[in-house]
Amino acid sequence: MSNDQPPSGQPPEDDPFRKKPQEPWGSQEPQEPQGPQEPQGPPSGSPYGSMPPPPPPPSYGPGPYGGGGPYGGVDPLAGMPPLGEPGKRILARLIDFLIISIPLYLISLPWGGAVEMSNSGNSSNSDVSDLFSQTYNGHQLLWSLIALVVYVAYDTYFTHKDGRTLGKRLLKLRVAMLNDGRVPDAGTSFLRAVVLWLPALLCCPCLWWLINIVLMFTDKPYRQGLQDKAAKTVVVQTN
Repeated sequence: MSNDQPPSGQPPEDDPFRKKPQEPWGSQEPQEPQGPQEPQGPPSGSPYGSMPPPPPPPSYGPGPYGGGGPYGGVDPLAGMPPLGEPGKRILARLIDFLIISIPLYLISLPWGGAVEMSNSGNSSNSDVSDLFSQTYNGHQLLWSLIALVVYVAYDTYFTHKDGRTLGKRLLKLRVAMLNDGRVPDAGTSFLRAVVLWLPALLCCPCLWWLINIVLMFTDKPYRQGLQDKAAKTVVVQTN
């Protein structure tokens, strides 16, 4: 066994018992415990601080006739001529109806008339209740089909020509495409005429006209009848 002793003086650097110098107590900053941090509020000077301002309300693209509406949206009536007044539209339709129905009825007279009905009751005992026992015969159905062809042809021709039937021309109205205001093409004019006249002449005339009249007053924002909705058209005023 060696009797060599470590030299006196400073302990060796690798001495595990050697005390390392300690910093004064006040020189160390206390460490905050780690954990979820509370969100910091925005800096003063701006209600949003460095955050970007909220985006404006979205725009939904140009309307059928262009223009923008309030709150960043689009005004669907901007740039469009004034919509046709419901009263004028009803009167124009009545004029068109008379223009066709009166000559058609006169032509049908040699063949028994276009509005012939067979009454199942005794003519001597007929009263108001007999109105509910009247039935349409094949003769009237034939003339209804003829009238349907004439009305559809009339509406298709004038709507495709310049958007104005004779009744609309007198009341200064015009049919226009909803997306750009142009005159409807032949296919659109035909579709519009069929949707308008087919139920009116062969199915449910009273209910059909009532629905369309109500839509002229209540439909928003374009006052479209069922035929306008099907063809994507609108009725506007002209000079």
